[in-house]
Parts: sequence; C-alpha cells; structure tokens
Amino acid sequence: MKLGDLLAQIKKYINDPDLSIVEKAYFFAEEAHRGQFRYSGEPFIEHPLGVAFILAELELDIISIAAALLHDVVEDTGVSSETIRAEFGEEIALLVDGVTKLSRLKFQTREELQAENLRKMFIAMAEDIRVILIKLADRLHNMRTLKYLNKEKRIVKAQETLEIYAPLAHRLGISKLKWELEDLAFLFLEPEKYYEVARKVQANRAQREKDIQLALDILNNRLKEVGLKAETYGRPKHLYSIYQKMKKKEIEFEEIYDLTAVRIIVDTVRECYEVLGVVHELWKPIPGRFKDYIAMPKSNMYQSLHTTVIGPKGDPLEIQIRTPEMHRTAEYGIAAHWRYKEGKTGDQAFEEKLSWLRQLLEWQKELQEPQEFMEALKIDLFEDEVFVFTPKGDVISLPKGATPVDFAFSIHTEIGYSCIGAKVNGQIKPLDYRLQNGDIVEIQTTRVSTGPSRDWLNFVKTSKARSKIKYWFKMQARDEIIQRGKELIEKELRRRQIELKDSEKQKEFERLAKKMGKNTAEEILEMIGYNQVTPQQIVSRLKVVQENVELAEQPVFKEKRKPVRRSSTDKGVKVKGVENLLVRLARCCNPVPGDEINGFITRGRGVSIHRADCPNMQLLLETEKERIIPVEWDNRADEYYHVNLAIEAYSKKALLNDITSLMKEEQIELSSVVARTDKYNRAHIQLSMELSNLQHMQEIMQKLDQIPGILSVNRA
Repeated sequence: MKLGDLLAQIKKYINDPDLSIVEKAYFFAEEAHRGQFRYSGEPFIEHPLGVAFILAELELDIISIAAALLHDVVEDTGVSSETIRAEFGEEIALLVDGVTKLSRLKFQTREELQAENLRKMFIAMAEDIRVILIKLADRLHNMRTLKYLNKEKRIVKAQETLEIYAPLAHRLGISKLKWELEDLAFLFLEPEKYYEVARKVQANRAQREKDIQLALDILNNRLKEVGLKAETYGRPKHLYSIYQKMKKKEIEFEEIYDLTAVRIIVDTVRECYEVLGVVHELWKPIPGRFKDYIAMPKSNMYQSLHTTVIGPKGDPLEIQIRTPEMHRTAEYGIAAHWRYKEGKTGDQAFEEKLSWLRQLLEWQKELQEPQEFMEALKIDLFEDEVFVFTPKGDVISLPKGATPVDFAFSIHTEIGYSCIGAKVNGQIKPLDYRLQNGDIVEIQTTRVSTGPSRDWLNFVKTSKARSKIKYWFKMQARDEIIQRGKELIEKELRRRQIELKDSEKQKEFERLAKKMGKNTAEEILEMIGYNQVTPQQIVSRLKVVQENVELAEQPVFKEKRKPVRRSSTDKGVKVKGVENLLVRLARCCNPVPGDEINGFITRGRGVSIHRADCPNMQLLLETEKERIIPVEWDNRADEYYHVNLAIEAYSKKALLNDITSLMKEEQIELSSVVARTDKYNRAHIQLSMELSNLQHMQEIMQKLDQIPGILSVNRA
C-alpha cells in the first residue's frame, strides 16, 4: 500500500479535503520507523498506513487518520508525546497518547492485564471514542498479518480478538470490522473447521446464488408493480456466524438453509413497513421470526426490520429492510455518527448513543477483582438483548436472561435495594423469572429500604445489579473490615518491635492518609482490611519507623546469601559528589547496570538504589522528594546483580527442562525456580539468577522468549 492509496480513499468521502496534515503525519512516521520491520519482513510503516486506510474505509475524519499514522511512534521510537504535540497539535497528541497508554500497560497475570487494559480502554472511549476506533483498526490490521507470529502467540491474539475486540466492534455497531475480526480469529483458532465450512459454502455457492436471484427477481417485479423503488441484493453470511449457528443449534451444515440473507434498502421508514407488507404477501412468514429494530433499536444503534419467510423454493429466506441511513449505521456504527467530522460539539443525540459506555464505567468502579470485572464486562457488552417495558411504556434494554431484579436496578439503585416483588404483564412472578421480549414489568417496593438478598447474586444478569448488591454487603461489613485492618497493623508493629501510643498512631495515620489522598485514618485501615495494601507497606511509610522505605510486597524469592553492606565503589554505584557512602541495591526492583537509577537516603542504612521506574521510587518522589539524590553506575566486569524474571507459558512437558537447559548453556546458575499452573493450563514460572548488566538480562529474556510454548518473559 502507498500513501497515494490512502489519500485517494479519503477523497471518496470528503470533498476537496486538506490532506497536508495526513501527508505530514505519514512522512513523520516513515522517518521515525525507518529501519524497523514487522515479523512479515515488510517495513514497519506498512502497519500504521494499513490502520489509517481501515479508518478511511470507515470514513473517519482527517484528524483520526493522522493519529492512526502516528499511533505507534511514541511507543516504538524515541519520539516523545511533547514532540507530537508540538508538531501536530493537541487533538492529535491526545489521540496518540490514548492509544499509546493502552499498549504500555504491564501486569502480573494475563487476566489482570486484560481487565485493566479494558478499564483503560473504556475510560479512553468515554473521553474520545476515536481512541478505540484506532485501536480496533490496529487490531484488525494485526490480525490480517497474524500468520507471521508463532503458533502460541497466534492463538492468544485470536482468542483475545474473539472474546474482546469483535464483540466490542459489535457493541459499537461496526459490523464491517466485527465480521472480519471474527472470521480471522476463527481461522487461527480452529483452522480445520474454518476450511471445512469455507469448502462447503463454496461447493453450493452457484446453486445458492441462483436461488437468491430467483427470489430477488420475484421481489423486484412485485415492488415495481406497487410503485416502490428499492435497492435489493443478497448478502452471504460470514463463516464464523455459520459455524456459530451449527454449534448453537447442534445441526450439520447441510441443515442450514438461510446461508444468504436478502437486504432491501428504501428511502423512508414508512416504505420499510410497506415493503414488509409486500414480502409477507408474497411469501408466508415463519412465526416468531419477525423483529422490529426500527421501533426498538438495539443499544448499538442498529435499526432494521427482520423477517424470515418460506421462500420460492420452499426454504427459509431471511430478509432485512432498512433505509440508507440505517444501512450506514449498521455498517459503520458509532463512526457513522461521528460528531467531529462535521465540526459539531455538544451533540446531545451523539452523547445519548454513548450513554451505555458511561453507565458501564460507573457500574464497574466497584468491581475490584479482574476475574469479576471480565465476567461482568462480557455480560454488559456481548450478550443478546431483550426489550421490556415500564408500566408507563418506556423501553428498557437488558441482556438476555435478565430478571425483575436486573430491571429494578436498571431503573434506580434505591428501587433495587427496596424491591420485594414484581408483576410481569399484570401477574406476580418470582424475582428470578427470566424476562421475555415485550414483557411489561412493575416492581413492588417497601417504603424503607430493607436491602438486597445474597440469593439474588445467584440469578441476576447485569453487572450493575451484581455490583450494587455486592456494594451493599461490602458497606455493611465495613466496620469488620476496619477492625481487621487494625489487627493486621498491630501485628506488624509487634513483629517489628515498635511501640507507639494510641495518640501517636492516630497522628501518624492521619498524616499518611493525607499523603495518600484519603480523608481519614479509617480509610487506610479499610484498604488493609480489603488487601488493597499490605500492613508492611503502610508501616514502612510511618515517619517513626527508622528503616529503609521499601514499600513493595515481600520479594518472591529469598536470597541464598545474607546481604552484605558495601561501599558505593564495591557495589558498582557512585553517589554524585560524595565518596565512601554506604549503598545497597533495593530488592523491590533489583536494578542492574544499564537501568536508569535514583538513590534514596535511608535512616541509618545508607543509600538505597532503586530503578527510576520502580513504583516505590515514584511514591518517594511524591512524599520524600528531598531525600532523593542522583547516582550513576560505575560497573566493573566482575560484578553480578540479582534479577528475577517472570515467565508465562503454555503448560507442557519438558518446559522446565528447556528453560534449565538454556540456563546451563548460558552458564547461568539459578538461585531458585518457582512454578505453578493455573486453571487455564497456563504455566507461571519465576526464575531467580545473577546477571552482569541490563544487556545481559535482555539477551537472556530474548532467548527464553524463543523457547516453544513461552508466551511472555518480563522482569518480576
């Protein structure tokens, strides 16, 4: 692909565009990525150019396309966000920064990484939806070239695409992206089934096209007779949707008759219903297969009339009827309503279309556990919908399988808390009743809120209901949690043989609460009780504790040798402008030569050396800035430094043997190896060793990453 292809695509939907910013972004990105290549061997610039072209196909604004060209520059080259801001302005810089932040997140487990990535993604979407549109285009282009990665990484990326990115494209209404993401993920996850379905689709394609053409000819002739002007065509179903139907209904390919749908596009909503009457006059409709998404649009803005009839050959024939605007929304989703394209701001209708996103963010603030967040997210984003009514006739959209309790919480939290019963279509129903399309729901409440029942957690479907129920019980148990935090703090103080009067403790905790952005000392104890921080971390921050401030969790591996205090020259670190100071390397981050480092003056234990990106150093820069001093490496060839590496891999035989064989080959002695397998059959391995410098560590990490089965290697 060339720059000219991108510019030509933009000109198809923007009259006389000013393309200077796009050209500038392209040449800037080309220069920044020069010398970088993808796994396919092609120059790296092909990737941002491909992402930009996908957005141009979605007819996005020029600012979005320029940001797409630059989206990897900050992450993968030496260019800073400030340079992007200076060269291209605030709007493009914010979009690039939003995409970059999504790529830079690092977490200990894949589940935590996925959950936190999504939290960040939704926050970015709430601020500017274009961030996620660029991210979706980025994922689609990567999926198109996924074959160049090794098998294990292909499977991980494809699974993530199928579970997160394709449903997200669906939730945003962008079917143009959703279908291709699904089919590509299907290809890499189940290639045999993919090619089997593809072969069968191709085998009877000619006959199927002939049958559809027959139906179109009959339909067009009848529409012409009644004076209705319409565009009609057959739309083949995508391979993954066919496969899903086979699995869901437990049928063979030969039992699926509606492999192609007929789409009818007319000028007005009134004509949509007129065409529906013509279709039902021509062919007998199948009961229960009519859906009016014009009167009740899906939450992703999709509108159409759907009906399935017995076609001219006696087989089921699916028909979709819509206007050109509805069709555009069905293909491009949120991108079709993009307010920035027209230079409009404060568009109330557009804001309403994103209300589901802001509700999602609000509901899930209370979900702390990554696994809980992921489960709730999949319900909110990816489930089918049912439409029910309030007694006043307002339409409420809920996920399939929702109950009256879900309905109550969707109206208002207090209605959920005071709910004692429900009437559906005028009849009393149990609270775990599964709501159906068209149900009229009336919630019965008490004047004084009695609170939810724990049993409700067994059947509620929406994340709002689940999170609000849990939040209720969380608040009821707050006093117990605070007491637990207090006991843990007392235990830690006793362990360190620290005696403090109650008044001293209260004073210290109030000071610490202020530094941590909390209002009261009880909030600190609550954090400890909920295991959000450890008592060791809190005690280490108290001024009265005359110890080095190492706030991280206790190290995973215990040192085999006792730590030895050495001078700065002994340890390969120089304190700028000072000689013969006692220094030691912090065990929370284990810096090695080549890392950017800072020194922290401890009380009575010399200078503690931390990596500049160590979370503890970041905290110290905020709370103890006056005790930070500049240091630098003065490394000698015979020095070795302690390093912990965390490996995630597919659990398989001989994996540990492959790792230890590599260590032996590299003449590296392991201090310890800790391994476990999770419920997803993933292996999590931590290696403890001594290496000479940062380059040495990076070489070992690169060689470990090449072992078959290994998914990631990171510093622990």
